[in-house]
Amino acid sequence: MREELIKKGELARNAAFGMMSVSTEVKNKALEAIEKALVEHSAEIMAANRTDIENAVKNGTRQAMIDRLRLDEDRIRGIAEGVRQVRELDDPIGKTVGKWTRPNGLEISQVRVPMGVIAIIYEARPNVTVDAAVLCLKASNACILRGGSDALNSNLAIMKIMQEAAYAEGIPEGTLNIIEDTSRETAAELMKMNGYIDLLIPRGGKGLIRSVVENATVPVVETAAGNCHVYVDGDADLEMAKKIVLNAKVQRPSVCNAAETLLIDRKIAKVFVPEIFAALEDKGVEIRADEESRSIYGSAKTASDEDYYTEYNDYIMAVKIVDGVCEAIAHINKYNTKHSEAIVTENKETAKRFLNEVDAAAVYVNASTRFTDGFEFGFGAEIGISTQKMHARGPMGLEALTSVKYSITGNGQIRE
Repeated sequence: MREELIKKGELARNAAFGMMSVSTEVKNKALEAIEKALVEHSAEIMAANRTDIENAVKNGTRQAMIDRLRLDEDRIRGIAEGVRQVRELDDPIGKTVGKWTRPNGLEISQVRVPMGVIAIIYEARPNVTVDAAVLCLKASNACILRGGSDALNSNLAIMKIMQEAAYAEGIPEGTLNIIEDTSRETAAELMKMNGYIDLLIPRGGKGLIRSVVENATVPVVETAAGNCHVYVDGDADLEMAKKIVLNAKVQRPSVCNAAETLLIDRKIAKVFVPEIFAALEDKGVEIRADEESRSIYGSAKTASDEDYYTEYNDYIMAVKIVDGVCEAIAHINKYNTKHSEAIVTENKETAKRFLNEVDAAAVYVNASTRFTDGFEFGFGAEIGISTQKMHARGPMGLEALTSVKYSITGNGQIRE
């Protein structure tokens, strides 16, 4: 176990130094090769994925989680399209962030540089293997990926294809790494690889995030679970609200930007509750609601306080009637994970207050929470959605995977 980590840590550290001098042209050629190879080897990837799906079914994995795991030709083409978008993004490395001259004549420039070696611990979704690898590569970083056991066969097949494609184009060997041992002990060791890892990014549920935040000794960017809300205001267009709620909940319920709680203004509850509850139930959603909602629509189950804290990743939604935007904001800021929150309203002042006072990485007015995604934000992909406030927040694209250094040029100045 530790031998694999040390070996790949050393490979990544050495490759990270080599990546500092790799040109944008070489990186883009490598990304183009990865894009083509993923499509050309889709049959190989899907064969490995079928093994993972079969194992998941045998293990009694929930259908929503199996959906996150499944790959088909369309999804692989979509993943390859994400690689193309990353390739076409501007290279942040070497760009001057700021430049100024001091009174003593020193010329100071702040320049973007790679982070170095980035490790990612993630669960289930094999597309993360590609997203993480290509973003790290474009930002001139080496990476060490540790996926979950559920997607091991898919991840190994994908990584092998990417390595062969990238290294053939001149990317230093050791830039792209994946840990084959998916035990908890390996994850715990990875969290403490000071001297090898410059940044660790966890992607997964509350348990994984908490474990990394509490136990890591290397620097960490926290990417929390997504307990996301939609608040339907008393001044909402109810037809728009219905479409947004349904999309946010059922378009893909297993992902972190799916809505888990619906808040409804008391002003429109008697009209909107029957309509939206019936629509949600028609989509197979189990509703867990407060007593006021149940007095309007009796077939809903009773919500506990724990339900309002829960990221279901499933066809379940908690509901609460609130007394306007103030109570909605208070509820969200108490129960959310600071990921993505939405309001549906035609009132500009109410929308402005919601935008200003809700504490989350992404806050929406009259749109679904499902858009919190690097692809949708124009980043090509994301390495994670940061819910902390230092270094990076929200979908993490290329710039979030860089640091800066100061370049200072003088002509003999000394400090008196």
